[in-house]
Amino acid sequence: MGEPVSELLTAPNIIEYPFRRTTGPVIGAWFTGLRESVLLGIRSSDGRVLCPPIESDPVTGHDLTELVEVGPGGTVTSWSWNPDPLASQPLETPFAWVLIRLDGTDTDLLHALDAPAGSVTTGMRVQPRWAEEREGGPGDLVCFEPEGES
Repeated sequence: MGEPVSELLTAPNIIEYPFRRTTGPVIGAWFTGLRESVLLGIRSSDGRVLCPPIESDPVTGHDLTELVEVGPGGTVTSWSWNPDPLASQPLETPFAWVLIRLDGTDTDLLHALDAPAGSVTTGMRVQPRWAEEREGGPGDLVCFEPEGES
């Protein structure tokens, strides 16, 4: 037996994805809509409007293609208060995570709601707050706020 090794061996481990994925016709349309301050859903085979839009029908598995403009307002169906936002979250001040049933949809969208503590209620009406400069990505829809504000 030899002497114990006192030097720690290391090797770099770099994880990277040096490629870009195309968004496709459905998600690409969603992002384009966000850039234009328009919210889109997609009609499923059973006639429901799903938002955010998805590419495959949850009932049949077939491709979905019928995009539908929805909202922009909606109704809070459920919520949870976030008193201490993390740096990676959409708002720096306390906010609510909400499920919103946008007008014209049959499913709920999860997003942040910028509203004072104690003012958030199930059934309240909300509207989107758009970024001043939009690029066609998730950050274009900053958050939602109580209807009538802004």
